[in-house]
Amino acid sequence: MKQKQTARVLSQREIAPDIYDMWIETSLAEEAKPGQFLGVYPKDKSTLLPRPISICEVRCAGDADSAGVNALRIVYRVAGAGTREFSGWRPGESIALLGPLGNGFPLEKGIGKKVFLMGGGIGIPPILELARRLEAEKQIVVGYRDNTLFLKEDLDGYGSVYTATEDGSAGTKGNVMDAIRENGLEADMIYACGPMPMLRAIKKYAAEHQIPAYISLEEHMACGVGACLGCVVKTREVNHHSHVNNARICTDGPVFEAGDVEI
Repeated sequence: MKQKQTARVLSQREIAPDIYDMWIETSLAEEAKPGQFLGVYPKDKSTLLPRPISICEVRCAGDADSAGVNALRIVYRVAGAGTREFSGWRPGESIALLGPLGNGFPLEKGIGKKVFLMGGGIGIPPILELARRLEAEKQIVVGYRDNTLFLKEDLDGYGSVYTATEDGSAGTKGNVMDAIRENGLEADMIYACGPMPMLRAIKKYAAEHQIPAYISLEEHMACGVGACLGCVVKTREVNHHSHVNNARICTDGPVFEAGDVEI
């Protein structure tokens, strides 16, 4: 159940140009699932709505590597005034969070299967907690602009990692679909998060190969709490709340079965 609470910054560092890695002490970790996100509130009161940021990792107090605290990790790109403010927060600082929000990846669907975990750009962070928790044969395919391969070392511990870069400076030159083709990869199922062109290509690939694909549209949210209606996506079925063929990514998603949405 989502709740607003005061949390505490544990650490923060810049891991790539304008991409920041923050650990936050919060009891919200006890409920968080892969694919869900947080609403992070700027302290600047000129902005009322929180910024939606995906959950990258979850640590609960009982975990061996938790140092006895409940904590969430977020990795985000500075894209405006709100996230620019976040990048200046220091350890020990109190912040306001809302969460956990949204519907995450269905882990139970992939148990025991051979799966692709696919992330592109700032869509890579939510793939990390998914890779950590999913009990499956994991092929992790991630796409970057260049050889600034943030989070790759983290991902290496959870499956076979294949990279693609737009400029060819690391891994396959091109995108994640090029990496699949170049390495002759196959899977029974796909989980993915990334930019819309990537998700469209994955949806097409999944349909052609007749395999299920679960895609997170989290990059395309605005307020994250269903207030602005800026993230409506067309759906195959009539929404039982609105009685029309659409859904709000932030409240009905951000994860959807690829065949259920028009993108």
